[in-house]
Amino acid sequence: MQKGIIGKKIGMTQIFDEAGKVIPVTVVEAGPCVVVQKKTVENDGYAALQLGYGDTKVQRVNKPMKGHFDKADVACKKNLKEFRLDDCDALNVGDIVKADTFAVGDAIDVIGTSKGKGFAGAIKRHNQHRLKETHGTGPVHRQAGSMGACSSPSRIYKGKGMAGHMGAEQVTVQNLEIVKIDAENNLIAIKGAVPGPKGGIVYIVDSVKA
Repeated sequence: MQKGIIGKKIGMTQIFDEAGKVIPVTVVEAGPCVVVQKKTVENDGYAALQLGYGDTKVQRVNKPMKGHFDKADVACKKNLKEFRLDDCDALNVGDIVKADTFAVGDAIDVIGTSKGKGFAGAIKRHNQHRLKETHGTGPVHRQAGSMGACSSPSRIYKGKGMAGHMGAEQVTVQNLEIVKIDAENNLIAIKGAVPGPKGGIVYIVDSVKA
């Protein structure tokens, strides 16, 4: 991984390229992020940088976290995330990472938390079919139907698609493209959709498939 940054999803819009073709984009406020901690192979067994994003009041962090920020001599941050970069020596504690660390045309992966859907049925959660609404099916048109065999194996196999909690889980969308960067306002326009609601925190890293 060469680059990584923390951002906030602003929303979706569309922009036009030179040929007049419309491109749907998601706008992300990427950074500015500050390096809060630097992990080394000698001390921690691996090399990584811990970035902080979004200022918060001192009263909103507990004493251990306040000491963590005081040691780095940076303001208290809402969000922290480690990035295992290939060249961690290029940055030091206190350095600022901005949106211009990426370039137009870069292939990236975006990690976010998907929208929570609450308790959802099998049709919405697993794309199952409805039962027929004739011949005495009864008031169970949207239920899951058969759970499996009878006396053998006398249980339901693991992984059976059933109703349950849907959404609000980590989702990674791979191989997206950066269409435009506004370095002055730390905005990145990413082609396509990005997981999560407006205002949700996302992590942008180099694409593993590029």
